[in-house]
Amino acid sequence: MNISVEISMYPLTKNYESPIIKFIEELNQYEGIKVRTNTMSTQIFGEYELVMSVLTPEIRAAFMAEPTTIMVLKIINADLTPEKM
Repeated sequence: MNISVEISMYPLTKNYESPIIKFIEELNQYEGIKVRTNTMSTQIFGEYELVMSVLTPEIRAAFMAEPTTIMVLKIINADLTPEKM
């Protein structure tokens, strides 16, 4: 089953941009998933098991690096990759 995940990350620190950029860079290192970013969120598209196996360690690493961080995830059980990507 393919899924789409939309993530909004809110590090509660003055230097909030660096942790967000690092999180996105780490996600982009994985093969088999599609990662798209815009000014408000990051979207990930791919097979359920793969996407979740990527998110688990990367969210944990982000939480360890910035202990006061909010992650808001929306997950749908469909591949909603925009066609013009």
